[in-house]
Amino acid sequence: MTNEAPSAALAELAHVYGVATEYWDWQGHHILVSATTIRAVLGALGVEAADDQAASQSLWAAHERPWRRRVPPMTLHRQGTWGTVRVHVPDGAQLEAWVQPESGGRLVLEQAMVWVDPRWIDGQLIGVATFNLPADLPLGWHTLHALIDGEQEAASGTFVVVPHSLTPPPGVDSDGAWGLMSQLYSVRSANSWGVGDFCDLADMAVWSARDLGADFTLINPVHAAEFSGPMEASPYLPTSRRFVNPLYIRVEDIPEVAYLDATVRAQIEAIAVPARARNTSERIDRDACWEAKKAALRLVYAHPRSSRRQRSFEAFMEAEGEALVDYATWCVLHELNDEPWPAELQDSRSAAVEQVRMEHLHEIGFVMWCQWIVDQQLAAVQREALDAGMTLGIMQDLAVGVHPDGSDAWGLRDALAGQVTVGAPPDPYNQRGQDWSQPPWRPDRLAELGYRPFRDMIRAALRHSGGLRVDHIIGLFRLWWIPEGQEPTEGTYVRYDHEALIGILTLEAHRAGAVIVGEDLGTVEPWVRDFLVERGVLGTSILWFERNDDGWPRSPEQYRRLCLASVTTHDLPPTAGYLTGEHIRVRDELGLFTRPMVEELAEDIAGREQMLVALRDRGLLEEQAELSTLAIDPSASQLEEIIEGLHKYLSFSPALLLGVSVPDLVGDRRTMNQPGTSTEYPNWLLPLAGPDRKPMLLEELMASRWARRLTRGVHRGRRP
Repeated sequence: MTNEAPSAALAELAHVYGVATEYWDWQGHHILVSATTIRAVLGALGVEAADDQAASQSLWAAHERPWRRRVPPMTLHRQGTWGTVRVHVPDGAQLEAWVQPESGGRLVLEQAMVWVDPRWIDGQLIGVATFNLPADLPLGWHTLHALIDGEQEAASGTFVVVPHSLTPPPGVDSDGAWGLMSQLYSVRSANSWGVGDFCDLADMAVWSARDLGADFTLINPVHAAEFSGPMEASPYLPTSRRFVNPLYIRVEDIPEVAYLDATVRAQIEAIAVPARARNTSERIDRDACWEAKKAALRLVYAHPRSSRRQRSFEAFMEAEGEALVDYATWCVLHELNDEPWPAELQDSRSAAVEQVRMEHLHEIGFVMWCQWIVDQQLAAVQREALDAGMTLGIMQDLAVGVHPDGSDAWGLRDALAGQVTVGAPPDPYNQRGQDWSQPPWRPDRLAELGYRPFRDMIRAALRHSGGLRVDHIIGLFRLWWIPEGQEPTEGTYVRYDHEALIGILTLEAHRAGAVIVGEDLGTVEPWVRDFLVERGVLGTSILWFERNDDGWPRSPEQYRRLCLASVTTHDLPPTAGYLTGEHIRVRDELGLFTRPMVEELAEDIAGREQMLVALRDRGLLEEQAELSTLAIDPSASQLEEIIEGLHKYLSFSPALLLGVSVPDLVGDRRTMNQPGTSTEYPNWLLPLAGPDRKPMLLEELMASRWARRLTRGVHRGRRP
């Protein structure tokens, strides 16, 4: 790719559309973005910029666009503050503006005495009328109307009032909370069908609440994957973020199973036996597990439902509406067609797609029924978790984006950008950068659509959870866009309306009574964290990354209050693995370092030794062994002492939430995911295992004395 610098016209156009022309990398270097990259990114936004003349014309059109619309397509207002909204009308026209709340009624707005010079648009002089937005407007999704005297129909746009700040639930706000962090699919019980499911989650949540005193269980994204194989292993590359993966259904828990005749129940059991045999496998085989469940689910689906259950199913379909139909249609099309699909099937509203719907109503109904079942089972998990004493219950995880060939990319294609993917620039842990192969939201189209696709996604994720972790929340401020066919290093940032996205996030969380945790690791502009604190959104603190300017571990008292603090995360090895250099060994074997191995190893050992010094200074580590020996090759008993000390160290912090990784409860050492790899490492395929790397079942976890000992230290630290 050429490194030609952008012209002044191209740079100004890029600025208008939020496309960065420069940035600072993780090593503090000032990087200028090439004109080629900028043109490619603008092209993905539908903006002509092939040369300076085209860029100038596009810039003029961008400045005129708001003047061509009477009411903005989207207006967002923070409750408790005063604001204004501008309406464009023929110069001198008299008009009235009002807000229609979602609950009904009419709140007339007062016009402000603000003069704005009119502008000639398409041969007509267009003026601006400014209206005041009072501080006491009700929270919610409303409609803004503007009607010119003499006209019959008012112009309208989406109007959203969001909280000024999100307040955690009372118990959490006063006492804090702690909980487990789990890759759900990896935690299998004796009755699983080869993969952890929602019944296993309920058992783990109730056990951790009653026996350990946990307040929440944070799980990996459970977004929908492919309905027919092969199923994408990464929970962070779903086909849809709006719907849930039916892989997590426990077949035996479906009410209709109890009413099946003996022959059908025997058929289901015959399917279940080999599926359960996979509970001791060393790799998660999602395709085999799902094919077994799908065969059993078809048998259950064929059984008539009671009137009450049928009404519940119909109400679910009505509530989910067109989005559910689109998702189910995509699942059927995906099963019927090889990639790439015929052109007439690429448009979800085409006549050819409608014909497929009519011809496959039964199969589409089955997909929608699976969504109803998985939704009911997830709701039951949350109820049981809260009944067991959890403050928050289940905390879900929201992936950054979706598969480029998935259901959302198909049904929401008008809101997503093509010819680009989302990723990350180089950073200390991924020095070659990352390409996540996901199409990004188009900021302009989100605004035109009143942010409803984003709202519906957030609302669905919060429906049965007490919290939501937003992976790479920095992506709601700016995202790293990589032009198609280019390396991650050849991308640039694109800015989003963070006021709108974070505002909607807090509104939906407020309505659900939930907390929001933003994963704000990596390269972050300093003001972003201040903004999140102001809005009541928690950040993320990983012990190994919390360092002072001199490189030494930050004392726990200096941690942020509004954060979820943990020793490790799913992109690092469990603590036992980190302490024995698993992350260094794996990355070296995979060739992910840009520096010599000896430098990486020396830096890592030094960092571990500094952490051990911090533990010893706190009295959390015995002084019998040399610290340098512990940092290089700790024994099994020393590992347990260090792991316990690290978690106690975190409990001294003011962090509102503390997380304990489930693999740390059993001494697992393997990284669940190695960023920057795909097939080179078994990402997202590893089941929970002990120190010997042999699979462990949920029953063994719940009987673990070490699990009680480790969490007792955290519990006591949080509840003096």
